Amino acid sequence: MSILLDKRANGVAWVTINRPQVLNALDIPAKERLGEIWQEIADDEQVRVAVLTGAGEKAFCAGSDIKEINRTGRMVSTETLMRAIPSVGVPLFKPVIAAMHGYCIGMGMTLALHCDLRLAATNAVIGYPEVKHGMISGVSAMRLPQLIPNAFAMEMMLMARNISAEEGKRIGLINAVVEDVQGEADKWTSTIASYSPAAVQATKRLAIFPRRISETENTEIAAARTWIETKDDYKDGAAAFEQKA
Repeated sequence: MSILLDKRANGVAWVTINRPQVLNALDIPAKERLGEIWQEIADDEQVRVAVLTGAGEKAFCAGSDIKEINRTGRMVSTETLMRAIPSVGVPLFKPVIAAMHGYCIGMGMTLALHCDLRLAATNAVIGYPEVKHGMISGVSAMRLPQLIPNAFAMEMMLMARNISAEEGKRIGLINAVVEDVQGEADKWTSTIASYSPAAVQATKRLAIFPRRISETENTEIAAARTWIETKDDYKDGAAAFEQKA
């Protein structure tokens, strides 16, 4: 399975991106499965909090599978994309913690960005390289400037500059930088799971209200993604990436 779901007895669900052979890059089936999992977690009263992480030692998630994009000439549908991102396409009021290590790039960073808390290992590499490949990170382009100062957000996305976990913490993107990120996630989730689920979920529901994506914003994202797909830079970027790989 490209995405694993492990529901534990303490009310914690672990969601693991399981494509380590490609640095956990997400193809379309993996994105579809993520959407199904967020819906399952939302519907399961026994689950109180979730962790999103990546299999292997090298990456949380290195983004979308650009080789797949090169073969098909298209990105995933906007609807499938939105559902794959926690608390965006699927209403989800249970907290999700990103346990990040290694490469956390592009779509991987979009997933982490929309988690409620972000824990990073000391080796985490964070960035949005999309413009290098003639692509965009439409959802993050709207969300990132809401979370960190606009100057930092624009620099990360327009310069395609990677940052370290420590720099991410300094600018307010990362909650904590630790050696054992999964062990730390265990501690944080155990604490949250011990609290009133109604109080926790009501708190998250109110906290994320200002960043819910409106129909207008959804339309703008879809239009921008469709426009990008018509450009030679997009096609050339995907082809060049596959040749380099």
